[in-house]
Amino acid sequence: MKIRKNALAGIAVVATTALGLAACGSASTPAASGSAGSVSGAITVYNAQHDTLAKEWVDEFTKETGVKVTVRQGSDTEMSNQIVQEGAASPADVFLTENSPAMAQVENAGLFADVDKSTLDQVPAEFRPSTGKWTGIAARSTVLVYDKNKISADKLPKSMLDLANPEWKGRWAASPSGADFQAIVAALLQLKGEDATQAWLKGMKDNAKIYKGNSTAMKAVNAGEVDSALIYHYYYYGDQAQTGENSNKVTPYFFKKQDPGAFLSLSGGGVLKSAKNAAAAQAFLKFITGKKGQDILRTGTSFEYAIASQVDSNAKLVPIKDLQAPVVDPAKLDSTKVTDLMTKAGLL
Repeated sequence: MKIRKNALAGIAVVATTALGLAACGSASTPAASGSAGSVSGAITVYNAQHDTLAKEWVDEFTKETGVKVTVRQGSDTEMSNQIVQEGAASPADVFLTENSPAMAQVENAGLFADVDKSTLDQVPAEFRPSTGKWTGIAARSTVLVYDKNKISADKLPKSMLDLANPEWKGRWAASPSGADFQAIVAALLQLKGEDATQAWLKGMKDNAKIYKGNSTAMKAVNAGEVDSALIYHYYYYGDQAQTGENSNKVTPYFFKKQDPGAFLSLSGGGVLKSAKNAAAAQAFLKFITGKKGQDILRTGTSFEYAIASQVDSNAKLVPIKDLQAPVVDPAKLDSTKVTDLMTKAGLL
């Protein structure tokens, strides 16, 4: 989807999936959260995470608490724009994303309540924003998937920045219109500044083959259309766990060494100030970041990294400590500036 600055109107209507029987307007419990068993009623979640992962979280939370959850599904940008447009009148109690910039957009609009300290205490500081207005709930690593028959290990780029060099012209793919890729650019902007980011985007415009969607980009590498693609890790591992038909000829390469290409993007969760059932909303966020919620990441099919409650990630993944990701404050990822720079570079 092409993102346009200030395009808050005309947002596509998102599908509403009722995962319970009650509506979002039920009476709320007191604002201070209690234990998961003490909450009741219903909540509405605006979800930009994978619908299958959200359903697993919702089903287990409802089973444990009896709280009914209605999910409205959409992309990061669709949902964040929707919340900003609705403001204090939003029916959302909770917002979940795939990437951090959409969370920062809602935070900058002043629409998040503080996250309960007991929830924040479950999440290490490196996996949440400096402000504490929302929290990380999962993570995904930037990775270059490549055709090892076309690129030998000693010829791989030392840095993501090298992909802007002339020798990589026509040799890598990306999906610039997606929130995933724009989060990577936002991290580059924070780490290296505007001039370096603008120069890299110019090189990308010259060098990259453009596809719509990370899965499509990886599939193109697998089919021999292009040598490599800059995507997130879980596309590869998820396909491998199924048939492998879109990934059996590719290999994932992790940049490491605190390179911008080693960026670890946080999926976020936050409670809206306008939540009708703040206690249940806070309990849901605590559940997701608690052991049961994080175990769903470890044992499920999302192949995203578990980041909270000392839960290990799926054993098939490169351990998160070995990714050597750069330090990025997710609260300062500037999606508006990224959109401007990518538009100026002719990528949007």
